[in-house]
Amino acid sequence: MNFRTLAVFTAIVTFVLGVGYLFAGATVVGRWQIEPTESVLLLGRRMGALYLGLSVIYFLARAVPLSPARTALCAGTALTCCVLVVLGIYEFSAGRIGPGIFVSVAIEAFLALGYIWLLLTGRRTTAAMSPPGDAANRLR
Repeated sequence: MNFRTLAVFTAIVTFVLGVGYLFAGATVVGRWQIEPTESVLLLGRRMGALYLGLSVIYFLARAVPLSPARTALCAGTALTCCVLVVLGIYEFSAGRIGPGIFVSVAIEAFLALGYIWLLLTGRRTTAAMSPPGDAANRLR
């Protein structure tokens, strides 16, 4: 999988989440068997705005070549998705959320693995393209 494909997929997922939280928050949280109180829906709408912003970021970054900025985007996304996977499993095991969370956990795990893969393969690609003494010079 390449960065472009994963970034477009991420943009689509975050766009759907953003629209869902903004306009159908009760349905989104209902999938997880959480009561859609006014407080929950307020936080959901705010998350919806953040997801829409992330969608634009990923869509516009889809053609960014391997760089420190792209590495930062991949690392941040991988960490975020890993934490979301752990939290989803933890909240389900504690009985605070329903089994609908596993759809989200599966997508988050896929994204985490995809971005980790890109980080690992990007590092190998960078090392292979560097001049022989370059790694030593970067350490100084």
